[in-house]
Amino acid sequence: MALQALQSSGVALRKILSHFPEELSLAFAYGSGVYRQAGPSSNQKAAMLDFVFTVDNPVAWHSKNLKKNWNHYSFLKVFGPKIITSVQNNYGAGVYYNPLITCDGRLIKYGVISTSVLIEDLLDWNNLYVAGRLQKPVKIIAMNENVALRSALDKNLRSAVTTAFLMLPESFSEEDLFLEIAGLSYSGDFRMVVGEDKAKVLNIVKPNMAHFRELYGSILQENPQVVYKIQQGRLEIDKSPEGQFTQLMTLPKSLQRQINHIMDPPGKNRDVEETLLKVAHDPDCGEVVRLGLSAIVRPSSMRQSTKGIFTAVFL
Repeated sequence: MALQALQSSGVALRKILSHFPEELSLAFAYGSGVYRQAGPSSNQKAAMLDFVFTVDNPVAWHSKNLKKNWNHYSFLKVFGPKIITSVQNNYGAGVYYNPLITCDGRLIKYGVISTSVLIEDLLDWNNLYVAGRLQKPVKIIAMNENVALRSALDKNLRSAVTTAFLMLPESFSEEDLFLEIAGLSYSGDFRMVVGEDKAKVLNIVKPNMAHFRELYGSILQENPQVVYKIQQGRLEIDKSPEGQFTQLMTLPKSLQRQINHIMDPPGKNRDVEETLLKVAHDPDCGEVVRLGLSAIVRPSSMRQSTKGIFTAVFL
């Protein structure tokens, strides 16, 4: 049912995309308007469609989009594409959203992010905002042959698996894994306390297990640190200090830095590798990783939501 709905939505999504300038390195749709979710967001037809457009040259793209879709922008449009791009790149999580737009009879929201900013987020988790969206099933509508972007997209998925492993026990189910992965970008997100459905992660994963398997199946089968029992839907991982140290050393740089900041007492000035070795032997290793994630996500989500006030009001 969900697969059929997804396949039939492809043409409609590409039709919406035709209303925007074509110079996109990546365009994807996500959320309950594309993938069925349980709970309050279960009505796909009524749900808002969420898009992210990745562009190499944001100033040029916004300039063209202002000519085509002037009414999509808030009062910031009067300052022109350079100021819009400055707001996009320098505030929040590096993405500029135009919300509550009616296009082809559907309510949509679209965000614009620079290709270089997205690649950095995918590799290093500076904000874990758009990178977090891409750790869950999305509908890719357009993608060019940017090798660095494709490589970063793959690395982001592998990092999500490794991070989830560090927060899980030695043996667990596929659903346990996918719940951890889907929840990474919500760790510390104040919207999960104020405004957002607290059961959001479960509602995302439950109806979309097949999509998560499609996204992560080959990564899990190739990973030398996991025994993936596909028929039983169970996994076993190496929880020895040596195994955890190997995983910690491959984490994105921003997460490693946050872990180092949490664990490094004043005056010690340990280097990151020394700290990670200590964490690998700590029985609370998973909780330390979770705190590191929260330290990235909380300020990022708050800054992005604050920016949304200026990009969404006074249309």
